Amino acid sequence: MMELLEHLALGVSVAVSPENLMYAFMGCLLGTLIGVLPGIGPVPTIAMLLPLTYVLPPVAGLIMLAGIYYGSQYGGSTTAILVALPGETSAVVTVLDGHQMAKNGRAGAALSIAALGSFFAGCVATVLLAAFAPPLTEVAFKFGPAEYFSLMCLGLIGAVVLASGSLAKAICMIILGLLIGMVGTDVNSGVARFDFNIPELQDGIDFAVVAMGVFGLAEIMNNLAQRENRVDITDKLGTLYPNKQEFREAAPAVLRGTALGSALGILPGGGAVLSSFASYTLEKKISRTPERFGKGHPAGLAGPESANNAAAQTSFIPLLTLGIPGNAVMALMVGAMTIHNIQPGPQVMSSHPELFWGLIVSMWVGNLMLVVLNLPLVGLWVKLLKVPYRVLFPAILLFCSIGVYSLNYNVFDIYMMAIFGIIGYLWSKLKCEGAPLLLGMVLGPMMEENFRRALLLARGDFTTFVTRPLSATLLLMAIALVVLVSLPAIRKKREETFVEEE
Repeated sequence: MMELLEHLALGVSVAVSPENLMYAFMGCLLGTLIGVLPGIGPVPTIAMLLPLTYVLPPVAGLIMLAGIYYGSQYGGSTTAILVALPGETSAVVTVLDGHQMAKNGRAGAALSIAALGSFFAGCVATVLLAAFAPPLTEVAFKFGPAEYFSLMCLGLIGAVVLASGSLAKAICMIILGLLIGMVGTDVNSGVARFDFNIPELQDGIDFAVVAMGVFGLAEIMNNLAQRENRVDITDKLGTLYPNKQEFREAAPAVLRGTALGSALGILPGGGAVLSSFASYTLEKKISRTPERFGKGHPAGLAGPESANNAAAQTSFIPLLTLGIPGNAVMALMVGAMTIHNIQPGPQVMSSHPELFWGLIVSMWVGNLMLVVLNLPLVGLWVKLLKVPYRVLFPAILLFCSIGVYSLNYNVFDIYMMAIFGIIGYLWSKLKCEGAPLLLGMVLGPMMEENFRRALLLARGDFTTFVTRPLSATLLLMAIALVVLVSLPAIRKKREETFVEEE
């Protein structure tokens, strides 16, 4: 306990420094802004700002990127409640009861329930992150190459199982991501792979280029393809305080959503999106008045909002302890760490304690900032919603192009981004999710490296993956997941969980 307090004291000294407070505030403000504006989202924004971390200190850069991530979870609820336009995928469920509360004249109360539920969930999840990360890091030090390979197999299969939409499409996207990750010169043999005799591909395809194309440009095309979707918004929010009945109905849902989100956030591929859908399903199942859901029930708003914010915080656990990104945003965080030559994984706590604990404490600070940003400044966010998308997209396109060019100062990267943008747009039309591709691309080279190292240590004996107890257990868990999701009852349940998203 004393050791944990000492670590947290170090984190406080890092997080409350004027420079880091400024970057945390910038991240939270930007996160709220992109959450409020539909059609941008945290993944393309973090991808756009990734080159900025070249010039920032590592701690400041990661604190800002983390602020953007959980800030967007907060901001997404504002549009969902006021105009039924979820700024973030995880805010889709918030529309169902949040917007109905607004139509019933309780918009201010709905925004307060969402913000306070999110604040509570974020704080609790950060405590769990601080408590469970050190023991998990100790366990991670016992992992050898075989265990890491098996863990990554489990992570990729988990990402497929928990991805919304078709399983077959998610598998295809994972495999494609693995193949894209193999483009470039093989470190061991020096042989160029999948380069098609194009010199620029011999160093591989930059991860940020793919992310900006598949998420940033594709999102712009999707939004431009739709009719202008802004609607008239009333500035009358009513009281910002929920009444006694709303509070009584929301409080238990906040507790359940926090617990559910904290657990599901750790799982690969699931994160905030699965948590919000699962929480809504749970609240509706256990409610004595399920017919009230979809008509402005406070529990239908409080549960999912708490769940997605708790999941946003706990998704950092596998990244910081094992070096395994659980979702697309965490994959981008890996990219930000590698820019500074920091290898994500258990050694981060021992070799960069100021980064590890500073990031954790900054989440508490950020959650407090977000409550201050979201409630008093609601009027400002309402005015921003009236900005037409045709005015916004040229600036987004410019930021994407500048960000990609500044990675290697190579025009070829802009062409690659454009190609992946067109491909990403076609994928969205085919309902193929981009997140599994990004995870495959990040984990692919790590899997290959650990696979080769394990075989080298075992002198070419493939049974090393099943004779080592921990590795065998992880592979069995991966096989069990595949078997479970193949069962008709489980497959039907999985489709029901994501039914609201379609």
